[in-house]
Amino acid sequence: MEPKYDHKLVEEKIYRMWESGGYFTPKINKKKKPFTIILPLPNANDPMHMGHALFTVQDILVRYHRMLGQPTLWLPGADHAGIETQYVFEKKLAKEGKSRFDYDSATFYKMIWDFVEENRAGNRDQLKRLGFSLDWTRYHYSLDPDIIGMALTNFEKLYNDGLVYQGFRIVNFCTKCGTAFSDLEVNYEERDDKLYYLDYGPISIATTRPETIFADVAVAVNPKDKRSRELIGKSAVIPLINKKIPIITDEAINIKFGTGALKVTPAHDQTDFEIGERHNLEKISVIDENGKLNQNTPEKYQGLKVAAAREQVIADLKAAGKLLKEEPLRHSVGTCYKCSTVIEPLITHQWFIKTKDLAKKAIDAVRLGQTKIIPKKRFEKMYFDWLENIRDWNISRQIVWGVKIPIWYCAGCGKTILSRQKPQNCPDCPVTDFDQEMDTFDTWFLSGQWPVNTLNAKPGDFEYFYPTTVMDTMWDILFFWVGRMMMLGLYLTGKVPFKIIHIHARIVDQFGKKMSKSKGNVLDPMIMIDKYGADAIRMALIIGVAPASDIAISEEKIRGQRNFANKIWNIGRFILLSDNKGPTLVMEDKDLLKEISGLTKSITKDLTGFRFGQAAENLYQFTWHEFADKYIEDYKKGLISYEALLSSFETLLKLLHPFMPFVTEEIWSLIPKKEATPLIISPWPK
Repeated sequence: MEPKYDHKLVEEKIYRMWESGGYFTPKINKKKKPFTIILPLPNANDPMHMGHALFTVQDILVRYHRMLGQPTLWLPGADHAGIETQYVFEKKLAKEGKSRFDYDSATFYKMIWDFVEENRAGNRDQLKRLGFSLDWTRYHYSLDPDIIGMALTNFEKLYNDGLVYQGFRIVNFCTKCGTAFSDLEVNYEERDDKLYYLDYGPISIATTRPETIFADVAVAVNPKDKRSRELIGKSAVIPLINKKIPIITDEAINIKFGTGALKVTPAHDQTDFEIGERHNLEKISVIDENGKLNQNTPEKYQGLKVAAAREQVIADLKAAGKLLKEEPLRHSVGTCYKCSTVIEPLITHQWFIKTKDLAKKAIDAVRLGQTKIIPKKRFEKMYFDWLENIRDWNISRQIVWGVKIPIWYCAGCGKTILSRQKPQNCPDCPVTDFDQEMDTFDTWFLSGQWPVNTLNAKPGDFEYFYPTTVMDTMWDILFFWVGRMMMLGLYLTGKVPFKIIHIHARIVDQFGKKMSKSKGNVLDPMIMIDKYGADAIRMALIIGVAPASDIAISEEKIRGQRNFANKIWNIGRFILLSDNKGPTLVMEDKDLLKEISGLTKSITKDLTGFRFGQAAENLYQFTWHEFADKYIEDYKKGLISYEALLSSFETLLKLLHPFMPFVTEEIWSLIPKKEATPLIISPWPK
């Protein structure tokens, strides 16, 4: 053995041995219960970050269950990532002084495709460098033709079952990205703003958005509000345009906010839209998809951006004596989760999935214990709260990058036709000219089917590996992805997609701050691997971390685990270079063997209970401070036999392997044995 462990001489060689040996690919054995994890899809648009390195949690589980002798599948893939990828690519274009408007759709799509392909290949290599024992023979990409085909089949099923509809409804719209978003894709920020009190004739109202007064169709008050009881049924007057609108009642009105009277603007506010639906009110749009006031406003405001229009309207209200007062207001403002532009609630034609019944089944599955959420106390409530209050899911996006919704429109009668290919004729009229739907699917609609579609891609896999065993992910996509996989998995198969949802927390720097490039506190996992090795970064992400608590990482912590890898190497070197002289068996052996047995039971229990941080901490403490500091010294004094020392060390290597696979596998290969079985498939100690 070399005097010092050098990860650069070991890691690539070891991974190549694992992969070429087929150890990542399970054999279907119907006499055995499988263990299955679907990799949360890395976006194919960017290099790996420290969050991806936390897939270590899954690799620990996978290596542990493989050593238990279970047919173990960890299925890899990559997500085309829809708006996220297009946004990243548009930022790249902007640096070159270009934009998406410089290209036709086909050219723009091809440019993004080429960009993604280059990154996607790099991502696979980075996952390998981290030591992840993924079954690369089953790798899938969300734009693979067979995956797209299954996704379209599932959309057609939803459509034919009456669960898909096209609606002219209010959605969250980013005027910069040029697309709609679901409620989950809106970030809410606390901002300082102003509340404007306006004179509406017999009643006054308070609003943060005076520029939308031209879209008002009513003023609503709470039926319990005594102040306005006599005004119900009368008319208010919109200032500047002197338009009369009815004064109505609705229980959604907050009596304590502003004057207790709400101007109802169904086309530009979600709450107002719902009030409008209940009272059958007109919907007037005054802001277009470019964020400018449109032809439904007085000519002087048309073409103005929202902020400029607000200033002009306020000035005109002041001049007309209709601005009663203004006061500071701190409130929550919805912004685009990609570009931070303020979201405009706009009424547009979008495609929706009815979610009420789908959500109920996903709720029942957890309540009945078909799927367990770990940690339960915090995240089960979060899961229920979202699904119980879910709105219909907007699955259409006005972007180029993605899978087009398979809908065509007859140019003659406007009939909507579901078809993957251009129709030959219209059943309702003689016209044979059709326009294709230009919207693409929300990427979460495609990835929400991922466990079902990927396991159906290879004959026999779905029947054996579904439902999968564990879905390990961060809490921030509990709704984006996990909840939607539950809904669609149950709808498509009648079974839950996974038996356990394990939630881990975010990675933060050593001061507890979220990592971001702007803060300059990002650690690149590839750079850390170059310096300290994959085992060091893996162990640093796991050791001492409580379930679902923030994971603090620093270069110093990674360096410390590199030192631990060296310690393991030095222990192995000492034992293998020992002259093996001394007693065959001694009384003190039983103390060592008893401790090793106790440690094995403890680590096994911790891994079964998802206490990875505790298991890693116990392994570290025992290896360094018990085995190295005490028992090796006892061996030097003749108090421990070589056989007990070596067998105990072999057990330690097995226990450490899921956490630090490279250094343990390399040492294991150097230990003389009757059978040269790699550590990766050696049996877990009992």
